[in-house]
Amino acid sequence: MSLSRLTINNIVLIDKLTIDFAEGLGTLTGETGAGKSILLDSLGLALGARSDSGLLRHGEEKASVIAEFDIPPAHALYQYIADQDLDLDITAGEPIILRRSLTSDGRSRAHINDQPISIKMLQNIGAMLVEIHGQFDTHGLMDPANHAALLDEYANLKAPLAAPWKALKDAQKKLRDMKEQIEQSRRDEDYLRAAIETLDALAPEDGEEETLSTLRDQLMHRERVLEGLNAAYHALSQDQDPVAAAAGAIDRITDKIGDQGDEILAALDRAACEIQEACNQIQSLSADLAESDHNLETIDERLYALRREARKHNCDVDDLAAKREELAEKLNAIEYAEDLLTDQAAREKQARQEYLNIAKEVSAARKTAAADLDSKVAKELDPLKLGKAKFKTDVSDLPENQWGENGIDAVQFLVATNPGQAPGALSKIASGGEMSRFMLALKVVMAATGTAQTLIFDEVDAGIGGSTADAVGQRLALLAKQRQVLVVTHAPQVAARAAHHYIVQKSDENGATRTHIDSLRTETDRAEEIARMLAGETITPEARAAAQKLLENAA
Repeated sequence: MSLSRLTINNIVLIDKLTIDFAEGLGTLTGETGAGKSILLDSLGLALGARSDSGLLRHGEEKASVIAEFDIPPAHALYQYIADQDLDLDITAGEPIILRRSLTSDGRSRAHINDQPISIKMLQNIGAMLVEIHGQFDTHGLMDPANHAALLDEYANLKAPLAAPWKALKDAQKKLRDMKEQIEQSRRDEDYLRAAIETLDALAPEDGEEETLSTLRDQLMHRERVLEGLNAAYHALSQDQDPVAAAAGAIDRITDKIGDQGDEILAALDRAACEIQEACNQIQSLSADLAESDHNLETIDERLYALRREARKHNCDVDDLAAKREELAEKLNAIEYAEDLLTDQAAREKQARQEYLNIAKEVSAARKTAAADLDSKVAKELDPLKLGKAKFKTDVSDLPENQWGENGIDAVQFLVATNPGQAPGALSKIASGGEMSRFMLALKVVMAATGTAQTLIFDEVDAGIGGSTADAVGQRLALLAKQRQVLVVTHAPQVAARAAHHYIVQKSDENGATRTHIDSLRTETDRAEEIARMLAGETITPEARAAAQKLLENAA
């Protein structure tokens, strides 16, 4: 089962309405203008259709529609939800509740199980749960852009071309990029050689800029630094060593203060070592500065040369060595261009052949499935009073520049409604009534495909009657054995086939017009509504008898 309940608040003529749906074939009937289209518009809103403040009931500030679904745990929707980068904690098998609210300023919000989602995500979820078909549909089965995917579903082809197509596109892009890079490198060959020679002569080292900058600062202040270092050394190495003096004093009283004296002596010993180490470092630094063979002029020249090259190559000084390797790789690519191109061209050719091998297998499977589909659809056409019509699934070759992850085929459903007529696009050849019957025949044959558990047909029986309408009803009932099917209909032959019959009515209450819906649960109520559909406003005994006969024949 799929759609279990629909709750509508403040949509056009509906103030508050809750409808419980069941499995099998359900029909919605009622007089023209009673509000059947409002029900479909409301459901469409919950499934992500474009919002319109005109749907808001007059005088109200907010409207909402809630659609509740019970679907199998293995349904693809749960995996789709899990794959989204959202905090949606929905367990497989858990009921799905879609809610759409609409305010008078035209804003709308979408939720799934009380968690906010985007309208786009709501549309994707809605498409996985419900298919809505009208007699003038130009989407779904009627849109040629969907025909390849529909045929693949029928043939149970699980997107085998996605990976090889990506591999081919990646190989082609790498080959193009390599050609462009080599062509650019050839234009820049002289520049590359000169730049590498300059960098080789300069021989930059890691961390050299920082080292030179530090040395430069030291040299600029060498006299003051030497003076300070000498003063520090003399202060630490003076004759009256305070650390030694303190150690001697403590040593004399150690036997009087015990362990604490030992701890103090150990600390003074460490201090003496640290002071000696500091003296050694001061002496070393002083010697380096005094004996340095560097001067400010040579350091400045070196820093200028390094920074000039870094600016020229738009990088940091520390990155010059890596830049040299990058330039060398470009120069190497020029020298070995033909070998590199030959290798990549071979990889691209192999990827193309692997894609083409699988694509041809897919094409063959499609053609086999197309023949099977055409044969089964043909058997459905005669009872639907389309016995002279022909249905053909055309699978033809695409030009290479149109190949893709869907393969190398153009797939289109074609029909011819009269003998001798050349097959053409379903939407262009068939009339509204014929189109709806072709669509119904296709859905009956393809009932097991697709993720939508609920199929809704909006007056697909328009313009037909008698035995043709009865044949439509039979096929809808057959389809309802595999999917939940809801039909908005004016055909009594279709209504008689329903497992669940809902009547949509309009009434005036306290000066306001309201639409409400009731479930016809008894045979008597159903017979009365079918009689109204047969006879019109005045129900005759003959109409009641005919209604009863239709119900008996449908049982």
